[in-house]
Amino acid sequence: MSAGDLSALVIALREGVEMTLVVGIILAYLSQIDARGAKRWVWAGVAAAGLVSLLFLGVLNALEGETAGTAQQVFEGATLLLAAAFLTWMIFWMLRQARYLRTELQRGVAETLAGGGAAWGLFLLVFFAVAREGVETALLLFAAPGEGKLVGAVVGLVAAVGIGVLIYAFGRRLDLRTFFRVTGIALVVFAAGLVTHGFHELVEAGLAGGPTVFDLREILPDSAGAGAVLRTLLGYSADPTLLEALAYLGYYAVIAALARTRLVTAPFSTADVPNPI
Repeated sequence: MSAGDLSALVIALREGVEMTLVVGIILAYLSQIDARGAKRWVWAGVAAAGLVSLLFLGVLNALEGETAGTAQQVFEGATLLLAAAFLTWMIFWMLRQARYLRTELQRGVAETLAGGGAAWGLFLLVFFAVAREGVETALLLFAAPGEGKLVGAVVGLVAAVGIGVLIYAFGRRLDLRTFFRVTGIALVVFAAGLVTHGFHELVEAGLAGGPTVFDLREILPDSAGAGAVLRTLLGYSADPTLLEALAYLGYYAVIAALARTRLVTAPFSTADVPNPI
């Protein structure tokens, strides 16, 4: 498995588990209130969200293919920085809100079923919840450095579905608290790399500059071998400019500041998982 596959696997696994939690909570609640007939609208919402996510990924690839030279570097740099921002927001949002995810989703389903047009409302509820995660996944997979990300993405999504089945179909209690903490740390490191790569593209486009901090291209190039792996997973650059280095360290400083402000609470606990379907 390539370095690109490894990064894609972590992204797809983390985002996939979040999607399966959303869908599983809704399906479990529909079973509890004896509204099993409404489940088809849940699956319809999942399918539509998946289609939108794939279309979004296709649009990103098409836009990249239509640009060249400086325009392409600017597009890629902006996409990388946007992906880093979305990824950071997602990490902190999940850590802060996951404990209340079940309650909020159940309330939304109850209000939807109580009102008129319940089927359409349930479809939209699931569609927007899953599409948010799906679009984020598409953006992150597009921005992730490295080649051959398809295998990693497929493996990650399949594993996420497997986790969902273990939780909701077989009643297994998994340590989701540890899962979100470990993957959160991994994604923070990955996001720092996206920031570095984003500024690197802007430097290449001539929109920014600065002196080179060090040059290890002859010793550990970032285009092949171990250097390529480090570049994909940790944001390593063989010849970073001062701006890239400051951006990399600055990102970690921002994360540390956010953590100190206690913007996050205890992450999702197994105690919050609904009863099996």
